[in-house]
Amino acid sequence: MSDTLELSHWINGEKVSTDRPSESLNPSDTRDVVARVPDGGDAEVNAAVDAARAAFGGWADASPEVRSDVLDKASNILMERREEVGRLLSREEGKTLAEGIGETARAARILKFFGGEALRLHGQNLMSTRPGVEVQTYRQAVGVYGLITPWNFPIAIPAWKMAPALAFGNTVVIKPAGQTPATAEALVAILHEAGLPRGVVNMIIGRGRVGQAIVDHTGVDAISFTGSQGVGAGVALGAVKRQARVQLEMGGKNPLVVMDDADLDRAVQIALDGSFFATGQRCTASSRLIVQDGIHDKFVAALAEKVKALRVGDALDPETQMGPAVSEDQMETSYRYIQVARGDGGRVVTGGDRMQLEKPGWYVQPTLIADTATDMRINQEEVFGPVASTIRVKSYEEALEVANGVEFGLSAGIVTTSLKHARDFQRNARAGMVMVNLPTAGVDYHVPFGGSKKSSYGPREQGFAAVEFFTQTKTAYSWS
Repeated sequence: MSDTLELSHWINGEKVSTDRPSESLNPSDTRDVVARVPDGGDAEVNAAVDAARAAFGGWADASPEVRSDVLDKASNILMERREEVGRLLSREEGKTLAEGIGETARAARILKFFGGEALRLHGQNLMSTRPGVEVQTYRQAVGVYGLITPWNFPIAIPAWKMAPALAFGNTVVIKPAGQTPATAEALVAILHEAGLPRGVVNMIIGRGRVGQAIVDHTGVDAISFTGSQGVGAGVALGAVKRQARVQLEMGGKNPLVVMDDADLDRAVQIALDGSFFATGQRCTASSRLIVQDGIHDKFVAALAEKVKALRVGDALDPETQMGPAVSEDQMETSYRYIQVARGDGGRVVTGGDRMQLEKPGWYVQPTLIADTATDMRINQEEVFGPVASTIRVKSYEEALEVANGVEFGLSAGIVTTSLKHARDFQRNARAGMVMVNLPTAGVDYHVPFGGSKKSSYGPREQGFAAVEFFTQTKTAYSWS
């Protein structure tokens, strides 16, 4: 076991210590207390928003080079410490050590990218319809951003929300997920170490009431939320009610179509990666495998063999291929959906049983379920665990219809050697992101991220698209 951290809020550039009534446990070994955690409330949120508002003017008016340098320095520090921070991430969230270090490096690259974007903010010079009149557009910071982040990417998602907010001159109040506060706190501490001025980033740790207090606060100008669809709908209502900007990412039920002409080995590896890596706890995970009849049985048999061979264990063990679920609730959700699928007529090809390992933890046996229909709950509701189901289809047209037959639309993939089907799927899959011969999970940090239907609401996140949500456009007219 490792040392237990004593976490604090960050308000106005300082750690604010309070009682620590909660604990963050290691899901690989629940005897290990990762951190003792405070539980914030209205007083802490009010103080954080006041600090962010007081800091906004100076940060927004600072040279973009100042903002760029802070993000760049933070990126360098985080990259140098990626193994240390990645180990903390894996200990707290349950990803394998390789995944934890990889996510930490990704967060460092996000900071580096937006350090550059701070210097690339630009507008337009336009011809007016009136002689002698000039028109310019330029982008300005908005104000205080409330950021509510999830546990499944506990450093990458805080980075991809904070970095553009900071790059473009905004200030931040962030609430990290209750299951993974230590990882988020490590990032906030590094930003301050890199020279972030007091009050520019404030972090309040706590339960759902903290997020609600941020959403409802009149001093918060915009909200960016990643989490469940049910909670996200409430966040949207709260923000719109007081006319605050809002951006939501709310999950997926992502299809991977496997056509008869697919390379079988490649299709199996793509499905294994998309469905089971990161314990299936990715909003872009391939939870629905839609397989054409001619390759279905071979595909299911080959994938089942790979799934059965996955080594499940302690996230910090270098031999582990899949770590535990993040919490007991998340573990039980996976097992509950497996039972629901069985009851609806699905056939568990491999997995589905409780796991008893040497260490007490929240382990889920990776599970593949065949013989399911598109209207079953297992194919309509997000499980968010290492559980994948297969749906047999006769044609490409049926596959596309099934792929689009859910209320989510985040990511969709197809494995095929047909250029015709690949192009048609890119155009007609109702998803914000489409993958051809690639896993549905796994996206770059410099391009837009987001979905359609009930997966996303508001402007896209990440990359060059982030400027739309994190700035406001001003149009200026002048007569000479």
